[in-house]
Amino acid sequence: MKRILLLAAAVFIASAQLVMAGETMQLLTWKGYAPQQLIDKFKAETGITVEVTYSNNEEMIAKLRATRGAGFDLAQPSQDRISSVQKEFGIYQPMDYDRLDAKLFVPSMLAAVKQNTMVDGKSHAAPFCWGTSGLVVNAKAAPEARDYTALLDSAYSGRVSYRLKRPTLIALAFALGDDPFALYGDTKAYTALMDKIGDKLIEAKPLVKNYWTNGDALLQSMRSGEVHVAMAWDNGGWKLHDENPDIDFIAPASGALGWIDTFAIPAKAKNVDAAYKWINFMMRPENAAVFTNMEKYATACEGVNPFLDEAVRANFERSFSQQDIERIRWYPPVPAEIEAIEGRILDKVKASR
Repeated sequence: MKRILLLAAAVFIASAQLVMAGETMQLLTWKGYAPQQLIDKFKAETGITVEVTYSNNEEMIAKLRATRGAGFDLAQPSQDRISSVQKEFGIYQPMDYDRLDAKLFVPSMLAAVKQNTMVDGKSHAAPFCWGTSGLVVNAKAAPEARDYTALLDSAYSGRVSYRLKRPTLIALAFALGDDPFALYGDTKAYTALMDKIGDKLIEAKPLVKNYWTNGDALLQSMRSGEVHVAMAWDNGGWKLHDENPDIDFIAPASGALGWIDTFAIPAKAKNVDAAYKWINFMMRPENAAVFTNMEKYATACEGVNPFLDEAVRANFERSFSQQDIERIRWYPPVPAEIEAIEGRILDKVKASR
């Protein structure tokens, strides 16, 4: 009897410890996508602790490939980086849209992400937020910088910055009169185009102050006056504009590049229930507005506008005319062979002197 009582006590203590520990959800996402105040609010409502690992598209793919989709309950890749990866590696599970509150999403954006993440007749993501990349310019120092070609302009020698990533290749291709998206199905033609863009970047390498690798580094370079012209995301330009009206985001003449970041559930997620709860929680208008007001990114949340700060709405109206909006070039799904071509060009630029 004594042994039975001791065993029962041990089970009780273990159970109590589990209750105290509570549920945990592992989130793989971008910096800023899970504000602490929303993590705290979610825990207060559900008892679920959200543990965040910051990442980017390339790292998300690498982490989930290495574990075959294990280690995280929810990830937030861009919608154009899902279908080709899913076809090859199977790192996500189909999204169960019946578990999402559909009225929380902008209908057209939800439909677009479903279509663009479809593999074998099943879709693998729901939209979270969207934005553009274009130019962030100090108008006082570089008043003529209106398109990506400014990144190659000797007038701004030593004051140029951009990421050495695929968006820069694509942006310059558009600015130089080509349509890289139209060549996704022709690897020979795409290789020739990327070779041309790579040569342009190598030729203009002496103009570059730095290749920024995170948003904070870019912001600091612009604040200090080290950089006058950069290719960057709209929200970074708007943050700088709050501090210095001379600096702002500009939708380039050849078109800003538009992206949509999503929610996608890894193939071997352990706490799928928590993942769906977090998605519905984050898409409630009052919560989505917390994210947008902090990070300045638009969300795919339907009905968020009444909760947005006036200054946030003003940013969008200042940077985008109706013509600029119509010129946004939305990223289509990326074929795997295209990324390999781009990777070779980026390595070549990086290694060049």
